[in-house]
Amino acid sequence: MNSNADVNQRIARISAHINPPNLQMEGVSGLKQVNCRAKGGSSGFKVAVLGAAGGIGQPLAMLMKMNPLVSVLHLYDVVNSPGVTADISHMDTGAVVRGFLGQQQLEDALTGMDLVIIPAGVPRKPGMMRDDLFNINAGIVKTLCEGIAKCCPKAIINVISNPVNSTVPIAAEVFKKAGTYDPRRLLGVTMLDVVRAKTFVAEVLGLDPREVEVPVVGGHAGVTILPLLSQIKPPCSFTSEETDYLTSRIQNGGTEVVEAKAGAGSATLSMAYAAVKFADACLRGLRGDASIVECAFVPSQVTELPFFASKVRLGRNGVEEIYPLGPLNEYERVGLEKAKKDLGSSIEKGISFVRK
Repeated sequence: MNSNADVNQRIARISAHINPPNLQMEGVSGLKQVNCRAKGGSSGFKVAVLGAAGGIGQPLAMLMKMNPLVSVLHLYDVVNSPGVTADISHMDTGAVVRGFLGQQQLEDALTGMDLVIIPAGVPRKPGMMRDDLFNINAGIVKTLCEGIAKCCPKAIINVISNPVNSTVPIAAEVFKKAGTYDPRRLLGVTMLDVVRAKTFVAEVLGLDPREVEVPVVGGHAGVTILPLLSQIKPPCSFTSEETDYLTSRIQNGGTEVVEAKAGAGSATLSMAYAAVKFADACLRGLRGDASIVECAFVPSQVTELPFFASKVRLGRNGVEEIYPLGPLNEYERVGLEKAKKDLGSSIEKGISFVRK
């Protein structure tokens, strides 16, 4: 029969997975938390989700808990993270889940992480553009990246917080100031544009979306989103009407969801799905898998702009190779010039926010 001390130790060990020490009442019933990992915890990577209690963060955290490449999952937010952590920690998958609440626990949440995913911030509402979120989300991303620079400067960073066209440059400037900037490890997540493009093109062609490849380049807002329909696989040609329809729907997919939800939120579920799909690609790259190619908004020399979304090859250091745009048709060349004009001002806005 186990002694009371053994029982108390087991209870404390289980408790340690759900919340960091100062989230719980220590001393109750003589129990004290211990730092540990669950027996049978999977070997893999340590991942932090910053903004884990939000509309994107919660489904994203749940899906990351299901990823067999994740061994430790840290869930951070300024509100409600203990409840989300408790809920997700009951899932019978290998990843150990720990929750962190508030600015005072940010450093604990980030220490030792291999991959940091940032969905933190406020969502869009009807009538808002992604750029309208700048004043709130810019400060949030800046603060989080200052923590990353201090606690896990070698981590791969996936930025979801909108406007991505500005928040990725903000992150870069923060890391430059801290002396930790590695452009290979900073990636803006534009995967939802690709997911939408595959889905909408597949609808027109009558195919399974999983059988379709559509590169989407530029940025992650309005006209900066440029689907290269001339490069889709399997190869196919579209009428000018189909091209206009598909391009417009891909560029305005987020607005479509915001309006459909009628003030009740933005694209949270599809964004979480796309973010986890991209995070999984990053983790497979970290593992050393070959030929992991996705589109992402990254520091780039593909155009004259300092940041641009295009196909990249992911590896152990993040972005191992950035691919050129390839041949564009006239419609895409015109679209590219429009995208660059809008994108340039958004990038400059992010850089100026940190440098001011």
